[in-house]
Amino acid sequence: MNEAPLPPVTPSISVPAVPSISPAPAVPASGPAPVVVVGGGPAGLMAAEVLSAAGVPVHLYDAMPSVGRKFLLAGRGGLNLTHSEAFEDFAGRFGERRADVEPMLRDFDPDALRAWAAGLGVETFVGSSGRVFPVGMKAAPLLRAWLHRLRAAGVQFHMRHRWTGGLRTGADAALAGSATAPLRLDFDAPQGPVRVEARAVVLALGGASWPRLGSDGAWVPWLRGEGVGVEPLVPANCGFDIGWSEHFSGRFAGQPLKSVAIEVADARGRTLRRKGEFVVTATGIEGSLVYAVSALLRDAIAADGHARLMLDLLPDRSAEQVRAAVLHPRGSRSLASHLKSRLGLEGVKAGLLHEVLPREAMLDPARLAATIKALPLRLTAARPVAEAISSAGGVRFDALADGLQAAALPGVFCAGEMLDWEAPTGGYLLNASMASGLAAARGVLRGWAPGPSVPGVE
Repeated sequence: MNEAPLPPVTPSISVPAVPSISPAPAVPASGPAPVVVVGGGPAGLMAAEVLSAAGVPVHLYDAMPSVGRKFLLAGRGGLNLTHSEAFEDFAGRFGERRADVEPMLRDFDPDALRAWAAGLGVETFVGSSGRVFPVGMKAAPLLRAWLHRLRAAGVQFHMRHRWTGGLRTGADAALAGSATAPLRLDFDAPQGPVRVEARAVVLALGGASWPRLGSDGAWVPWLRGEGVGVEPLVPANCGFDIGWSEHFSGRFAGQPLKSVAIEVADARGRTLRRKGEFVVTATGIEGSLVYAVSALLRDAIAADGHARLMLDLLPDRSAEQVRAAVLHPRGSRSLASHLKSRLGLEGVKAGLLHEVLPREAMLDPARLAATIKALPLRLTAARPVAEAISSAGGVRFDALADGLQAAALPGVFCAGEMLDWEAPTGGYLLNASMASGLAAARGVLRGWAPGPSVPGVE
């Protein structure tokens, strides 16, 4: 089966349909809801599942007409649930945030996620790249089964309710989590403004990527205003601008560069090399190979105003082999024919050589051969966060107490992509988001008597 990356944002997004959730009645004014979850992505749904399985009534609010919209769109190219690599390697994908994320992953690791999916009647398989997918590659069947189980457990869904930032603050916050001083949240709803009270709140609001699907980062100033430490949301797993010539862009935009390798130096001067493929865009580059090093490239641009990437057009041939092929007498053949016949270089790869080398350099065999193995690309900007696969930044871990509770807002727990982490594509963020939903719910449950476990979550 083909394994496709999440497609870029387009002006028109078609989200696969799932059974609609009837709007639940408003929370009674006579008393607070025990727990409110804000955000219907994987982290929020997992928090709702753990809480409801423990016997705690849960009301889930989301600004969109249905939950799991980004989850569904991710599944349009084959839902990548997690990755099958060794746990040490898996945890290492979170880089500087490994120490913060690893405890949650140990509680809900890739094997646990696969067991959880099996509990919903969805079997999984490991693809050739080590990524894990549901059999059938679709997200909708899994989401349908998940929502059915949540509704059966009593979770009440309130759709088209956009949180506007209201929370109890100041002296009230010290009493949050108690029945006598509930937290208060304000929502814009189809019927008008709604105020909700709760003993505890789980915020699972996502980052700032894919705002059309509900993750718009509007929560950042609200939480900062309450004294919660939040790092700026920036693009992760994103494309970059280069500034192609009009000729190159017009001819090659949208074409893939396959079987290539890239080299990027990190802040310590160490070289990172990766092999794979990516796509030429109208303004630059994007795709899985670029996403794998996007954090390094983004941070280099932030520090220096640009980033440098070296591209090996023929990673399966040594420099000596390439040099010998270029130096081979070509007789009456054109240079283009020579490169095609001796090295298989044509199309977008040949176009890149013409894009970066002046004519006289193309006629210098030594320089041409060197550039085939190390073609420099100067990246000038990351694409906007709204176009990124995911976002980095968010609620800092040093602003969170035990169980992902906001230190400045007792009774408020944070989960999912709104946490300050990032990792490459490959199922890492989805697995971690669900693990964080589990961790936040367990933090809430410390105020309740323990209940039954969630199937597949021990």
